[in-house]
Amino acid sequence: MEFNVVDLNSSEKEVEIKLQYDEIKKEIEEEVKKQTKKIQIPGFRKGKAPLSMLKKMYGDAFEYEASEKIANSFFWKIADENQLKPIGQPTMTDLKFEPEKDLSFKVKFETVPVLNVKDYTNLTLEIPEWIVNETEIQKEIDYFLKTNNKLEDAEQITDNQFVIDAEVLLIEKNGEKIPDVKPEKMQIDLTADGISKEIITNSKNKKVGESFNFVFKDEHTHKHDDGTEEVHKEEYHYDVKILGLKKIIYPELNEEMIKKMSRNKFTAEADLREDIRKDLQSYYDNQTEEMIRFKLINEILKNNEFIPPRTLVNNILDEYLKKEEEHAKKSKYPFNKEEARKRMEKSAETEVKWYLVKNEIQKAENISLTDQDLNDLAESESVKTGLSVEKLISYYKSSNQGERILDKKLFDFLKSSNTIVKVDAEKFKSKQEVTNEK
Repeated sequence: MEFNVVDLNSSEKEVEIKLQYDEIKKEIEEEVKKQTKKIQIPGFRKGKAPLSMLKKMYGDAFEYEASEKIANSFFWKIADENQLKPIGQPTMTDLKFEPEKDLSFKVKFETVPVLNVKDYTNLTLEIPEWIVNETEIQKEIDYFLKTNNKLEDAEQITDNQFVIDAEVLLIEKNGEKIPDVKPEKMQIDLTADGISKEIITNSKNKKVGESFNFVFKDEHTHKHDDGTEEVHKEEYHYDVKILGLKKIIYPELNEEMIKKMSRNKFTAEADLREDIRKDLQSYYDNQTEEMIRFKLINEILKNNEFIPPRTLVNNILDEYLKKEEEHAKKSKYPFNKEEARKRMEKSAETEVKWYLVKNEIQKAENISLTDQDLNDLAESESVKTGLSVEKLISYYKSSNQGERILDKKLFDFLKSSNTIVKVDAEKFKSKQEVTNEK
């Protein structure tokens, strides 16, 4: 027997096998016997016709059919004896059989790649430093006060603290007049996020019964199937007639309102502001951790390029698709499986690649889950939940909590082994925009 294993890429191999007829003669004869037992020839009982007669009638057809089964059997035998460890379904790419001479064939298969992970330490990563400012704190307070505001009838717009009952009429599109269009009644909140500055400016000092105009400019990029992009620019002119006005009256931020906003935790404004600051900073800190994680994974994978096994990628992709389809059914929105598959394929590849890479890092750095890890977590959680340490440890072992602990240990190691540079958030944003333009 001769065989040779060829690496097609990091995850795909092809084995070439050649067997002399003497090596497979016994298996061929056994397979042929199995097949001939199914043959009914007139004048003979089923399966009892002489082999010589069948040979004259069918030639080498039985042996050819047997050769494919034997090739498959020998592949798995060789794979087992030589630790080839195929995953998924191997594919026979070539089979040549010459009766009384030899059998040669090729089988393509996937394996989990052998990785020599490198350059996962001593990296320098820049991330934005988000620090809560007074404007953000005030915005949170203003939002709460707005949800508790009152609306009073008014006759004239004096600032942007108004809600307009209006008739809005599209009068022109891209320089062309729009005939026979009926106005649409709607409410315009001048305090709403994203409100056009032109609406605020042009409506100022207007009274009930009066009108004002504004222009909406829409610019978007349309991507064609061939990869080319086309920028669409459209301009809409509107006329707004004021039917009614409501002045937004915000409640005073007094002790009663502070207690309501803090759910009876505070009565002083300074304490409320500090609590909001802590909540916002905690959110920013969590976002920072996610960004560090994302950048570490991306940089490490960039330093360790390889093609992940398609079998594993498809398994993950199928899970993604199943979850999205279930969510679509519950939400009653249309689900396009092909579009979703294309959209999520890159994420599935990244998940498989990171899974394989992180396992190698954990082995190399002896990062593992210990009983002490579980015990430490259980002791801290026991104080919060009131459950016994033993019950919590039992729960951790039966759930994926252990994986979460191991994941945290890995990222604690990676963060301590690389340099994380925090830069001003605005400077970081500007730098990213310049990079994206390139």
